[in-house]
Amino acid sequence: MSQQLAVGIDIGGTNTKFGIVDRRGNILCDGRMLTNQHEDVHGFLDELHEHLSVLIAQVGGIENIRGIGVGAPNGNFYTGNIEYAPNLRWKGVVPLAKLLGEKFGVPAILTNDANAAALGEFQYGAARSMRDFIVITLGTGVGSGIVANGQLIYGHDGFAGELGHCIVIPGGRYHPGTGAHGSLEAYASATGVTNTALEFLANRPETKSILREHPKEEINSKIIYEAAMKGDPLAVEVYQFTGKILGEALANFVMFSSPEAIVLFGGLTKAGDMIMKPVREHMEKNLLPIFQNKVKLVFSELKESDAAILGASALAWEMKD
Repeated sequence: MSQQLAVGIDIGGTNTKFGIVDRRGNILCDGRMLTNQHEDVHGFLDELHEHLSVLIAQVGGIENIRGIGVGAPNGNFYTGNIEYAPNLRWKGVVPLAKLLGEKFGVPAILTNDANAAALGEFQYGAARSMRDFIVITLGTGVGSGIVANGQLIYGHDGFAGELGHCIVIPGGRYHPGTGAHGSLEAYASATGVTNTALEFLANRPETKSILREHPKEEINSKIIYEAAMKGDPLAVEVYQFTGKILGEALANFVMFSSPEAIVLFGGLTKAGDMIMKPVREHMEKNLLPIFQNKVKLVFSELKESDAAILGASALAWEMKD
């Protein structure tokens, strides 16, 4: 059993999830804690060590752990640092991999959360047999990880693959987090879907919609999804509009790296064909003939609650002996 296990840690703005994973992608034990309770990273690490030590003891001790993989916002694979993460309380540059390695006495490796998701699909999920694919995470934001020739693309500084921040509508919707206008994240995230619905409601007072039964401040992607599932025409149109923008963006990404597949993951994928039909239609429509009908659009095979831990743990198997 020696060193056949890995620790996976997913650090989010609110919660941190962690677990111990074997090479087949079985999560043997897991847990979670609040991230934002700790203003200082050292306090966070103390609590994390407390929780994880119990789990590590359950699997026979630290000598069975090959390493620790971490997915975190603005995590830099090359440096092991979290760099200026907007949604974490620890500001500036935090040498997280170094601090974790010192705390636990095993190697630690770090990347950003979307790259971790791509590694999870590569190791355990829908992209197991693929060497060229893109993972797009459609949640509160839009994240992405690009694998080409069997390798995750990090770029020269560790931050490659921020497809969610590509401008898809020049001069378009303002993104408060980045200050950009017209980025993919401003439209194809859960937040983007909500903003689209609010714009449609305001600009089309004559269109009947069950969304009008809710106060504006209560409308969110879940309520829009439920309305669309009931056939509400305005809610359905929100998904068609979102799918069009996402499909056009995916066409650009296909022509950039010619992937075998694009793996979609996250809350928005629950809408199924309602979003996938317009995505596929507008992607194919905007591709050059040499790229058409070649790229698979698939949903993640990883359970949403486990994916972040699995993706982070996959980093540990990448470590050289």
